[in-house]
Amino acid sequence: MSDSNQLTEKNSDLRTEFLHLQMGPSHPAMHGTVRIKLTLDGETVHAADVEIGYLHRGMEKSSEAHTWSQVIPYTDRLNYVSPLINNVGYAMAVEKLLGVEIPERNKYIRVLMSEISRIADHLTAIGAMALEIAAFTPFLWSMQAREEFYRLIEEVTGARVTSAYTRIGGLRDDLPEGFADLYQAAEDRLLRLMDDIDALLTKNRIFYDRLVDVGSISREDAVDLGFTGPVLRSTGVDYDVRKDHPYLIYDRVDFDVPVGQHGDNYDRYLVRMEEIRQSVRIIRQVLRDMPDGPINIDDWSILLPPKDAVYNSIEATIAHFMLIIHGIQVPAGEAYAFVEGGNGELGFYLVSDGDGKPYRMHVRGPCFYLVQGLETMIKGQMIADIIPTFDSLNMIGGEIDR
Repeated sequence: MSDSNQLTEKNSDLRTEFLHLQMGPSHPAMHGTVRIKLTLDGETVHAADVEIGYLHRGMEKSSEAHTWSQVIPYTDRLNYVSPLINNVGYAMAVEKLLGVEIPERNKYIRVLMSEISRIADHLTAIGAMALEIAAFTPFLWSMQAREEFYRLIEEVTGARVTSAYTRIGGLRDDLPEGFADLYQAAEDRLLRLMDDIDALLTKNRIFYDRLVDVGSISREDAVDLGFTGPVLRSTGVDYDVRKDHPYLIYDRVDFDVPVGQHGDNYDRYLVRMEEIRQSVRIIRQVLRDMPDGPINIDDWSILLPPKDAVYNSIEATIAHFMLIIHGIQVPAGEAYAFVEGGNGELGFYLVSDGDGKPYRMHVRGPCFYLVQGLETMIKGQMIADIIPTFDSLNMIGGEIDR
């Protein structure tokens, strides 16, 4: 008998016991509330029970006690890395109930700010995943690039993160003067940093070996679990709400939807890297083609009248009072609107009973579905692979709050 056969025979006689380990919720990599009940065979994950925990936000229920417009700041907190997309999705759902058509310039600005927000979201995901496997320099580059786009967001909205910029039927403000030049400077710095990140990570032997064939999920499992966004596209499924169900002006811009093949951590990294470049491509077209004109509908029963009108007109004063106290009187009915968020399909299902407050609201947050697949992704992997796999989902706690 050969030495290798003897070794195999001896190992089969070894009696080992599984180790049960609680990972989180206080573990810094578990984003505060998530807990994984692990069953380990040595350092290999034999089984995993993923619990999303409790964030205690209650956004859906809280919205029932606030006017339609007062809900907008709540949507910022769903995904605080790309809140502008959340604003747009919610506003679209209410506008669908109202049956209003927003101005053309408004559509372009909403797409512009959504793509700026998407870039910031993907940079966060790429940088965090790199950091989890000790790639500290590309994390700093990602944050440096994200800072450029946070400054752009602040120029437009007045806030860096929770901006509450979108209004039902409009926007809070138009783009500031000289915004195109500000964006161009930010884009130049972004692309230079992206090239640096690409050069340091994409063909790096350590980075490659830590991500390839790790955290894999099949396209069939991804579809069955309700995956959307970059994680679904990494499995080879070519689904993007912006392409398959165009909204605003996405049917007027030219861009590609990157897809992977293996559904592993490395493909998720590559997909997000390319999606950033495609977002840049969309923004260039939006800035080139954006028309002049109003950004808000002319209806004081939906949008607050201008301040000068409130101070000098009894009609505007009454309209202002009614909107603040009673809210928009949305016709009874129900509507669902969905957009392509940073992590996938973000949908808002709204029910109105004809009052100034939502009767019922449900948010279809993409991260809730992605976390369902974490057990499948980490089973059979090493315990050290859990963290980069979890980060590759870019789980945002506000979206999975239930």
